[in-house]
Amino acid sequence: MSAIKVNDMQTKSIMIVGVGGQGTLLASRIIGTVLLSEGYDVKMSEVHGMSQRGGSVVTYIRYGEKVASPVIEQGQADMIISFEELEAARWLSYLKKGGRIVTNTQQIEPMPVITGNAAYPGNIIERMRSLGADVIALDALSLAVSAGTARAVNVVLMGVVSELFDFDEKVWQDALDQCVPAKVLEVNKKAFELGRDYSVK
Repeated sequence: MSAIKVNDMQTKSIMIVGVGGQGTLLASRIIGTVLLSEGYDVKMSEVHGMSQRGGSVVTYIRYGEKVASPVIEQGQADMIISFEELEAARWLSYLKKGGRIVTNTQQIEPMPVITGNAAYPGNIIERMRSLGADVIALDALSLAVSAGTARAVNVVLMGVVSELFDFDEKVWQDALDQCVPAKVLEVNKKAFELGRDYSVK
């Protein structure tokens, strides 16, 4: 798995998308902490959907030598990190050509599916790839459970993402120390390592 070389200070954009309650905010804090420690100017903005828990949530992260705004327009995202399959597809138009999607294959039914007014789409990963997207898809929920808690999906994904950046692992470990509550730090560090191990296969 090739790493994204980030030695230059050109502004880049990351979107973290998921469903309320999945821990997208912690993931954005971890990435933001890493980028700040590496000397980048970082701007972040979080947008909630209709409900805080269960609705669509997206966080914009932009970083570079000097960043004026956190807002990411369609076709501008260098990377989309998705905590749920359908959310990856929902935000696909924001990925730039040559960008990459890292997505959890977990499927959480949105309200139209729950109420029977719509069906959950099939073959989402294959469809995104057929449109030219570079997709890394994994069952992050199973890895999180293996680490000791289903709530660590976010940190499993951070483990995968960490291998896509040309940063030393220590800066990621330091970010975990700063951002994750002490009482759940050990299990989250295990989840992070499972994500890193997956990404180097």
